[in-house]
Parts: sequence; C-alpha cells; structure tokens
Amino acid sequence: MIIRSDETQDIEVPGGGTMRMHLFRPAVEGRFPGVLLFSEIYQVTAPIRRLAAMLAGNGLLVAVPEVYHEYEPAGTVLAYDQAGTDRGNALKITKPVAAFDADATAALTALAAHTACSGKLGTFGVCLGGHLAYRAALDPRVSAAACFYPTDIHSGTLGEGRSDDSLPRMAELKAELLLVWGRQDPHIPFAGREAIRARLEEVGASYAWHELNAQHAFLRDEGPRYDPALFLQAMALTVDFYRRTLGGSV
Repeated sequence: MIIRSDETQDIEVPGGGTMRMHLFRPAVEGRFPGVLLFSEIYQVTAPIRRLAAMLAGNGLLVAVPEVYHEYEPAGTVLAYDQAGTDRGNALKITKPVAAFDADATAALTALAAHTACSGKLGTFGVCLGGHLAYRAALDPRVSAAACFYPTDIHSGTLGEGRSDDSLPRMAELKAELLLVWGRQDPHIPFAGREAIRARLEEVGASYAWHELNAQHAFLRDEGPRYDPALFLQAMALTVDFYRRTLGGSV
C-alpha cells in the first residue's frame, strides 16, 4: 500500500508545551486503526521512519511523537554515536515519568481525532519506546500494544529519579500485549524478562511472548545488530497482531 510520510502535527501537551508528531498513513482515502509509535532514545531517526512506513503500508495510521520535545528543538534527531547515545540516555532519566504519560495521553487524543483514524488505537515501541508503548497502553482507549525489547520495566528506572511504577501498575492493563525480546540483549537480562513475565501472569494479562536469538535493537536497519530475517518475522507477528486486535484494513 502506497503511503504518505510527509505530514507532521504539533499538539499541545498540558504542562509540557508543544510536541511534534510525524504521521505516516495510506495514501488512499479511508479510515484506519491508529498506532502511536514510540521511538528509541534517538527520536525520529531514519530507521524509525522506515519502521513507521512499514506499518503504515499495512493499513495503519501511524503517529511518531518526539519524546524529548521539552528539551530539544522540534525536528531534532540524535545521532547513533556516543554523543547521541549519552544525550538520549541522560534525557531518559531527566524527564519525569508523569511527563512521558502526559505526552501519551495528548498524542492518543490527537490520533483518535484524526480524520483518517477509525477510532481503534494501538501502540508500538522499541527500546525506550517499548516501555512507553506499554505505559501508553494503560490508557483504556488502547486495545493493543506491541513492545519490542522494552528497557527499564524490570528495573523500574525510567524517568526523573529513576523510579517508575510500571510493574505495579500492570494490574490496570486492559490492552493485549505483544512482547518481543532478544535473548542476547544485555539491557534486559533473563532475570529481568522473567520478572516481567511473572508479573504478567500474576495480574492475568492477555499477552503473547516471543524470545528471539537477537541482540538489542535488532529491528534497527542501521548498524551491526540489525537482523533482516528477524525483522521480517517480527513485522509479520506485528501485522497479524494488529489485524486481530484492531481490525480495519490491517
């Protein structure tokens, strides 16, 4: 499906100023399920744009917010180098968790109101974004969340003070989850993954769980950790997941 990927929308976040979202959607007329896609710590990089395009080309309206909009000018993309990594990691523990949550609420509201949105909402995220996609799915408007190697859930170290409540709040979750992990990912070790899965079982969450022989960031189509075969497998899982949970033309 041919897409449009040239649109942005600036939305107001209460207490957080203006946040830019990048929009990707089918070029044909129609209404499509909306997916809020959260990036890794580098914001809306070229690999993130290609990932969003992949999803949009399967019949989704995808919105990608700039997660550090309070700290960086609109349009800022951090480089995949040491300086960019250091900046992204520093902002991850500078921004309050409540501000991440406020972004998600405002973004979901804007996405649901878009003329091309069917009203069905999902989330997607990688790395930091995987964690944010999970937290956004605590919003009862969200039906499905695809979380790829989400960092810091097991350790509770997201945000200012490095003390989030993501595991305790899992009991509030109504959305269905798709969780995909790399077994060779040093950021979420086996014990951390087991802690998350134990909590999912404890609260009776509806979820699918996949552990692949992959490194952290294996979806990112730049750099040595990219695994094209697993990328295709992961996208097939994701599209099937959204087709079942969000319906529409996915």
